[in-house]
Amino acid sequence: MRITQGTFSFLPDLSDAQITRQLEYCLDKGWAVGVEYTDDPHPRNTFWEMHGNPMFDLKDAAGILMEINACRKTFPDQYIRVTAFDSTHGTESVVLSFIVNRPKQEPGFRLIRTEEPGRTLRYSIESYAVAHRPEGARY
Repeated sequence: MRITQGTFSFLPDLSDAQITRQLEYCLDKGWAVGVEYTDDPHPRNTFWEMHGNPMFDLKDAAGILMEINACRKTFPDQYIRVTAFDSTHGTESVVLSFIVNRPKQEPGFRLIRTEEPGRTLRYSIESYAVAHRPEGARY
């Protein structure tokens, strides 16, 4: 199952040249860029682990790509995404995010059905990765 989160999630994986073009677009807009990773890509898991600090003062796409490659080397079997922040309104708002690395095997999700009082049914999803191993040892 292919996780579809972020701007380009329905497209084939981006090449480094395509990633660089997107980074240049972000920098041209004046956005700060951050690199994040996780082993739990649940759609409501919006806070992934930061790889280093957000690059507020970096103005070169090659430097950001270097950070992405360092994260890929450190966490080769985890999801890695790039997030761009717009701080022009006084708050940090994510305006663009896209996945730049995926595990070789994406585990997918299962549907959980819970029966509650009053014949109420509630549905939620859970990553198979979370169900089988503890955090940090899922892949």
